[in-house]
Amino acid sequence: MAPALTTEKPLRDDHDGATAPAAVRISRVHKTFGRPGTAQPVLDDITLDVRPGEFVCLLGASGCGKSTLLNLVAGLDAPTSGTIEVPGGRPALMFQEHALFPWLTAGRNIELALRMRGVPRAGRRAEAERLLDLVRLGGAYGKRVHELSGGMRQRVALARALAQDSKVLLMDEPFAALDAITRDVLHGELTRVWEGTELSVLFVTHNVREAVRLGERVVLLSSRPGRVAREWAVDIPQPRRIEDAAVADLSVEITEELRGEIRRHGRH
Repeated sequence: MAPALTTEKPLRDDHDGATAPAAVRISRVHKTFGRPGTAQPVLDDITLDVRPGEFVCLLGASGCGKSTLLNLVAGLDAPTSGTIEVPGGRPALMFQEHALFPWLTAGRNIELALRMRGVPRAGRRAEAERLLDLVRLGGAYGKRVHELSGGMRQRVALARALAQDSKVLLMDEPFAALDAITRDVLHGELTRVWEGTELSVLFVTHNVREAVRLGERVVLLSSRPGRVAREWAVDIPQPRRIEDAAVADLSVEITEELRGEIRRHGRH
């Protein structure tokens, strides 16, 4: 079964980072593109753990390697050196574009993921409908993609990602193309789903307020080559709003660091 919504967030492991189990473990990862002699470094010595059940936002300027790192964790590409471990199995991945098949209904898109996971045909529809209910799209099983709004399509994409029954969800700017109001609604929905499951989330964004609104931890990558420049623990209680004073204050601090990274990159 894919993650079922519960009323309390599972307890996290409070051991120190040296011994705590990791949902994702990135160790000394380097990535370059190009031929030997002309290869360009994109990621340089990235070491980062995501704890079980943790929501981590990966932030940085365009071109800093955020999406490249996510692709490496997803197994879509291999690091030039270093190691990436995802002990719970292959992560689920959600992109900026919904990537739904337009000739299938919302429910059938989800069932396709269930079929690839090996769920018997007899149980697929009920599970697809349960997942649509989870993302508050009950009754949308038979709707085709062109009948859905942008926000609804991203909810279906989230339900399809959850159908993969992975312990790790990778999200590559999934709300960037949405208007501000729809994005704010989906922030709340994603937080609700995450709080009710055991998912570990690694969320890529270039939007500082979005990172602070969603994450338990914000990790800033430097400009190319991407390195971990700084991390912030976000101790603001949920539910948060994008306009909350505490969110705004931390966003200002992180934005100043981000601007500094952009300025340093611009001098090279």
